[in-house]
Amino acid sequence: MNTIERLLRELAPQVLGVLVRRFGQFDACEDAVQEALLDAAVQWPERGLPDSPRAWLITVAGRRMTDLVRSEHARRRREETAAARVPADESVLPAPGDERASDLDDTLTLLFLCCHPALSRASQLALTLRAVGGLTTAQIASAFLVPEATMAQRISRAKQRVKATGVPFRLPPEPERADRLRVVLHVLYLIFNEGYTATSGPELHRTELTREAIRLARALRRLLPADGEVAGLLALMLLTDARRPARTGPGGRLIPLAEQDRALWDGQAIAEGVALVTEALSTSPVGPYQVQAAIAAVHDEAAKAEDTDWRQILALYGVLAGLDDNPVVRLNHAVAVAMVRGPRAGLDLLDGLAGDARISGHHRLASVRAHLLEMAGDVDAAVAGYREAARLTTSLPEQRYLEGRAARLS
Repeated sequence: MNTIERLLRELAPQVLGVLVRRFGQFDACEDAVQEALLDAAVQWPERGLPDSPRAWLITVAGRRMTDLVRSEHARRRREETAAARVPADESVLPAPGDERASDLDDTLTLLFLCCHPALSRASQLALTLRAVGGLTTAQIASAFLVPEATMAQRISRAKQRVKATGVPFRLPPEPERADRLRVVLHVLYLIFNEGYTATSGPELHRTELTREAIRLARALRRLLPADGEVAGLLALMLLTDARRPARTGPGGRLIPLAEQDRALWDGQAIAEGVALVTEALSTSPVGPYQVQAAIAAVHDEAAKAEDTDWRQILALYGVLAGLDDNPVVRLNHAVAVAMVRGPRAGLDLLDGLAGDARISGHHRLASVRAHLLEMAGDVDAAVAGYREAARLTTSLPEQRYLEGRAARLS
């Protein structure tokens, strides 16, 4: 991605936010912004960057919206229907280079809008990536392995749903804002996870998603620098993504954490993540993303797998369970228990998850059980567990890895 493309992707949600706040028509505003971005992509390489690229985009997109609204207003008048709402006159739109357009950054408001609780999780993900992440519908469809037409319909329905709610384009009031921020963070977390370990398909990673999640988390951090959980989420992403270069071998073969070449890990990302979570834990109320980042930091700071401080990780999972008790936390807690107290202790904890419908049929439960059975020396049960996990997953790299584990033990 060249410098101009990177700049346009960064500016797109800010410009869209300004237009939605001014005109209140999500679909039309997004079309206007896309046209302005295309104009910029053609003109800027030839003429050079304007003094204020953001103001330039707002002006061009704003004029298109003004023309559209005036045209619609005239049509309705001709049809003797109710007069359309007319926005501020074009004369108040900033001229290119006018720094008034840079005074407002609506990215945060746009994030809250895309993560509106009236939307399904799938719609929140898609709309966030489209409107705030700047990904095309085709890119989002490819990432989630659905036809482009299906994703286009999903995004369109999400926009219509937002419109139907009548929610104004402004930050939600307190205390709703804190609840909505949790939704925003969760959506970014899900986007990152889907990119880091794709739930289905032939590739383990979808780097366009992890990059966008980290970029959006950085933007959120700039907008909310004092929020400890925003810092914690960014730290968690950095500390996790730092291992990506070592997660796959020839042919895309999955390499588990304990077997990775740690010299391939991104030391700069680890240092940044550690600094972020250290500051957040010392200055903010402790939250689940901070604790998860602290766990990731313990893993990343171990020079070798056998140097991992599993007792500290076990203690951190105890803290995390008190903040966000869910099946995935319990599953990872069981692994930490097994590493400290032995595999049978971990297996005893897994028995308590067997009846939880949220995870009982998930391949991760089966694969962790198989791993602990292997540690305990129960080879036949471990083989059966790995095969069950391979059957349950829809990720081809994970499937091949699990089948390979079973074959190695057979």
